[in-house]
Amino acid sequence: MAKTQDPGGQALLFLTDEQLRKGIEAMFFAYRGFTADPDRILENYAYGRAHHRAIHFIRRNPGTTVNNLLTILGVTKQSLNRVLRTLVQDGLVESQIGKRDKRERNLALTKTGAALEQELSDAQRERMRVAYLAAGPEAVYGFRTVLEAMMDPDLRHHYNGPKGTTR
Repeated sequence: MAKTQDPGGQALLFLTDEQLRKGIEAMFFAYRGFTADPDRILENYAYGRAHHRAIHFIRRNPGTTVNNLLTILGVTKQSLNRVLRTLVQDGLVESQIGKRDKRERNLALTKTGAALEQELSDAQRERMRVAYLAAGPEAVYGFRTVLEAMMDPDLRHHYNGPKGTTR
């Protein structure tokens, strides 16, 4: 296997196939840990990760439309409708007719929905906080840089927020 080199001719040892494989596996296991705490909480409601993702992004974007949520989550309309129907019936999400376009549905969390989102996010924030403290500020910056570089450019604005401001 040839070593990848930077333009100055230096070997980039962190880009070997073995290092890339280790990074891929680390992401799998980290994601498993990252979702484990919320999964345990969601079991009490008979909800899954799709419910968690919907609740998370509705909280981050109050008043978002169903179409915007479809774009962010990258799921089918049928799949999202099933999740939203449950969340609305259970009193966690409100769906209101759009002010500008009566065909649109604007979504917001109810007080109960916001409380569940807070509980789920608290669990994930604690895991991130412990990891960030262990890694240190330079590693945290590097980690975010890697994650942002892996994002699809056409979806990055959902992460960055309005007018390109990082959230």
